[in-house]
Amino acid sequence: MSKLFLVGTPIGNLSDISLRALETLKSVSAIACEDTRHSLKLLNYYGIKKRLIACHKFNERESVDKIYSLLCEGNDVALITDAGMPAISDPGAILVNGLIEKGAEISVVPGPTALTSAMALSGIVQPVFTFIGFLPAKNKDRNALLSQFKDVKTSLVFYSSPYDVKKDIQYLFELLGERVLHIVRELTKVHEEHITTSLSQGFEGEAKGEYVLIVEAGEEKQEEKPLESIEDQLKQLLDSGVEKKEAIKQVAKRNGLAKDDVYKVAVEIKL
Repeated sequence: MSKLFLVGTPIGNLSDISLRALETLKSVSAIACEDTRHSLKLLNYYGIKKRLIACHKFNERESVDKIYSLLCEGNDVALITDAGMPAISDPGAILVNGLIEKGAEISVVPGPTALTSAMALSGIVQPVFTFIGFLPAKNKDRNALLSQFKDVKTSLVFYSSPYDVKKDIQYLFELLGERVLHIVRELTKVHEEHITTSLSQGFEGEAKGEYVLIVEAGEEKQEEKPLESIEDQLKQLLDSGVEKKEAIKQVAKRNGLAKDDVYKVAVEIKL
């Protein structure tokens, strides 16, 4: 049986393609594409003419049998998406999983990803991050997803479209509170930009291009020290010169107790 090759393609600049990726695309019998019209720009740029098969999120499951048949017939097939690595916030995972179940051979030809490029550009020193990708459209689904990551002590990485970026940032601020935000857009293109701001400030100006949003980990809250005993609190206040009546009042308020209860403690320890 022949192979399916997962081929990474440029995320913007058409020159960001590896020699091996070009060799693979030229050697296979067919190329499965997320959008054949979009992929033709890249293929025509490099003079590659192959049979193209549409394989996108709406027909990916149905594509498994079709591509498996081609492999069984001795045809190598490449899978590409509009930009970056197949199956990374792009179609491909369902196809790969289905072919693995059928025993097909699969190989990867690495290429650019917006995720790692944006992380490198951000200058964040912390080496660990959590990649989430595109947020679900419905708030109910967003809440269910992000509730798992709200207290994670790593940077959170999201993808966002120009149509959603402002409302996505507003949503993240409402859920996560104030945090440092890195906005990276148009990676490898003419208008590539990296902005360091905050979730509360959000994004100003006209939204253009595709976005990577990197939300830095929130500051760790200092663990509150357990309160000292009522007796010790009273003694400390009295030793500092606070009158007995005022000390009882302060300790009661600090601990959410009735003044009479604190007074009884003071009597018992003969203050």
